[in-house]
Amino acid sequence: MKIDATQIFKALGDLNRLRIMKMLEQRELCVCEIRTILKLSNSTVSEHLAVLRDAGLIRDTKAGKWVNYHLNNGINDQLIQNTLRFLENSLGNEGSLKSDMTKVKRVDRTKICCLTN
Repeated sequence: MKIDATQIFKALGDLNRLRIMKMLEQRELCVCEIRTILKLSNSTVSEHLAVLRDAGLIRDTKAGKWVNYHLNNGINDQLIQNTLRFLENSLGNEGSLKSDMTKVKRVDRTKICCLTN
């Protein structure tokens, strides 16, 4: 997969996608968990995840009934690795991003996903 720098920067040009990236630094999450934290619809969250995945920044894996999203740390692409490293070392003290980190620790898919399906 050829990584396009423009596509990466466009993907990161949205606050909700930056928030998702910072949440995924903490742990892998499913759409329901991300939706709960961001207070967005499933379809909107899915669109954001698709943009990030198409830019090569995240991956998804199926685990039972859940699709888990996580950072694409294993990719052999210097631009992606540098971008992920930059994000990891940046933006941690932003108001909504800092609040999201606390919420990631508390969100529980076994409680929220069953309520919405």
